[in-house]
Amino acid sequence: MAKRILVTGGAGFISSAFIRHLLLATPYEIVSLDALTYAGNLENLADIRSHERLSFVQGDIRNEALVRSVVEQVDVIVNAAAESHVEKSILEGASEFVATNVQGTRVLLDAIREAPVERFILISSSEVYGSAESLPMDEQHPLNPRSPYAATKAGADRLAYSYHTTYDLPIVIVRPFNNYGPRQHPEKVIPRFVIQALADELLTIHGDGSASRDWLFVDDDAEAIEAVIAADLDAVAGEVINVATGVDVPVSRIADLVLDLLEKPASLKSFVDERPGQVRRHLGSTEKARRLLGWSARTSVEEGLERTVEWYRENEAWWRAIQASDTRAYSY
Repeated sequence: MAKRILVTGGAGFISSAFIRHLLLATPYEIVSLDALTYAGNLENLADIRSHERLSFVQGDIRNEALVRSVVEQVDVIVNAAAESHVEKSILEGASEFVATNVQGTRVLLDAIREAPVERFILISSSEVYGSAESLPMDEQHPLNPRSPYAATKAGADRLAYSYHTTYDLPIVIVRPFNNYGPRQHPEKVIPRFVIQALADELLTIHGDGSASRDWLFVDDDAEAIEAVIAADLDAVAGEVINVATGVDVPVSRIADLVLDLLEKPASLKSFVDERPGQVRRHLGSTEKARRLLGWSARTSVEEGLERTVEWYRENEAWWRAIQASDTRAYSY
């Protein structure tokens, strides 16, 4: 009998790509749970919504009764539900981020104390590290989150680890670096650059654009999470695993690549004030993922950006609908 995988936040960017990957590459049955906030979009699942191995539950991971009823029916949990907009956490405060990222994770963890599962995979974030103190950043790097969003991800990360050490629960913590790809919310920097360039608008870059990131194509991330499900539990339980490429590229260079792909002039680059709490450099160590999972990223930033730009060019209706429904404006 095929495993049943619960993916929380299943209509989000990373999680919908992960679900799509599982349906193509594995025999697993998938339950997608999502509250359908601004980041959860059923259009992200439109092409696979009717798949016979996919079921959808609309609900909030803070709903303890609902979570218990769903957890009782699954073998593996991948907790990808999160409030993830850094600027929103800075400008509007941390309340929603604490509620979903920390309290929601606590609800799921307590549910598996009552209804054990084979393994619980928490999708954490490289943002928990803050700016690099040593390079590449390995899993022992200090946690110095620099935004309220990152702090709540660090809280959930360490809470999950504590449940492994205290209750011997089969917890694995995955820290992806900066994901990008098709269906990413336009609030994030790469889709924002692509959409601005398509409209011949200025690409707004914080500071001097030298802040660099380890850019991870979302399909590579999906393969890594699948590898965590397939790995020997004794090898990965209680572990923290970076999911990274081992290459970092400055934000200004990303803008250049987007403009080149769309044959737009470099004069569209515009530099604005630095963002509060800016992380200067992220570069992830890939050694542990290779050793424990046999995984390494396969997509170069040039190839990934080409695929991403093409998707946004061909799916204007998707991102215009999001823009029309989400009228929030952030100055950073």
